[in-house]
Amino acid sequence: MEYVAHLQKDKKLAPAINQPYHALTLRKNIPLHLMASIMSQQLNTKVADIIYNRFLAIFNNEEPTPEQVLATPIETLRAIGLSNAKVGYVHNVAHYCIENAITDTKLLALTDAEIIALLTKIKGVGQWTVEMLLMFTLGREDIFAVDDLGLQNAVVKLYGIRTKDKKKLKERLAKISNKWSPYRTYACLHLWRWKDNTPVA
Repeated sequence: MEYVAHLQKDKKLAPAINQPYHALTLRKNIPLHLMASIMSQQLNTKVADIIYNRFLAIFNNEEPTPEQVLATPIETLRAIGLSNAKVGYVHNVAHYCIENAITDTKLLALTDAEIIALLTKIKGVGQWTVEMLLMFTLGREDIFAVDDLGLQNAVVKLYGIRTKDKKKLKERLAKISNKWSPYRTYACLHLWRWKDNTPVA
């Protein structure tokens, strides 16, 4: 794939870029996937999948609209394993999407920066959450989630970065990742996999 040759130009990143990764895909019903991202925050993938499947079961395994989510009793959402805070944040997303007519068509017409600016206005939705949405739901190819701890750890190890100053570290990571543009999302995918498959020293 074209991105492999580009990323392997960075000799320090090259060890993490081995076999090509699967192609990014565009998924429908972006507002629902944003709610799912909130549900999965601070959970491992297996638990997040269980909770999301319980959520869909409330709606007979059909993807609900924001209006249907708002019409669901809080107790019902709490019963699938969501905290009060997460229920509130999911409701915030539903309200915001209705009030601002957030649709797939509207979001797909925006740039990455415009989507981040639009959706981070929602209480409970941070930049990392929107970046995950851009990568895994909208299939955008040039996203680097600088706040992701797994990515930070992987780049620190590959580049031998020693600073413990969080601000300086993020500035360094952002500068390094600029070299990977316009394929930073693929770099992230490989870095996550490399980190998980690399023995702990």
